Amino acid sequence: MGSMKDKTILVTGASRGIGAAIVRWFAAEGANVVMLARSGDALADLSREVAQAGGKVLAVEGDVAVHADFEQAVAQAESTFGGLDILVNNAGVIDPIARLADSDPADWGQAIDINLKGVYHGLRTAIPAMQRSGGGTIINISSGAATSALEGWSHYCASKAGVLSLTACAAKEYGPQGIRVVGLSPGTVATDMQVAIRASGVNPVSQLDPSVHLAPEWVAKAAGFLCGPGGADYAGTDFVLKSDAGRKAVGLP
Repeated sequence: MGSMKDKTILVTGASRGIGAAIVRWFAAEGANVVMLARSGDALADLSREVAQAGGKVLAVEGDVAVHADFEQAVAQAESTFGGLDILVNNAGVIDPIARLADSDPADWGQAIDINLKGVYHGLRTAIPAMQRSGGGTIINISSGAATSALEGWSHYCASKAGVLSLTACAAKEYGPQGIRVVGLSPGTVATDMQVAIRASGVNPVSQLDPSVHLAPEWVAKAAGFLCGPGGADYAGTDFVLKSDAGRKAVGLP
């Protein structure tokens, strides 16, 4: 992995789960961390925790579905730390789980706004900032749902398929300019999202034993790997952490 010291990273959905694990990992590696999430109280708690451990952190309350909120976060990253080197588009929702004919159109649309348009907003805002600073890395948190049909998850599968396509498009357009865009498909991770999935009882993922889920800290370490030299091989596609090859590359059991 490359050195993260003094690199500036923006993490969305940063207040809990995978996002919070990424914040802690990069802060511990010496990065300047900008956190974007809707939960101001949770952000404040995490900010204090990271700062007390000696990390450099900036909390920005906002919604990835609102382009202006993303613009504010990137602007604060540049004004506070002098630029933006890494973006992790992590924010995403699985609720409400419902079969298509039972789904609520407003809820379905909101999931698309967060999971897909939120990633677009991140790309649209971060790419110019990285162009100004000479390059960078964008990691879009993906899923096996990007290429699989799962009952009750039409909103999630469709949005993650869209994210995979955005990853490929952005890599083709901006890879030659030194901006690496890569997807990270972690598999199932022990977060609140898995609690909601299990409670739904819909599709085989809800039947998985909790012991099989990966630790969020493993995903954070994988994000670090993708920012280093090894990540170049996966530009424009998804790096699959749940595979034996993926875990070996990151140095995980």
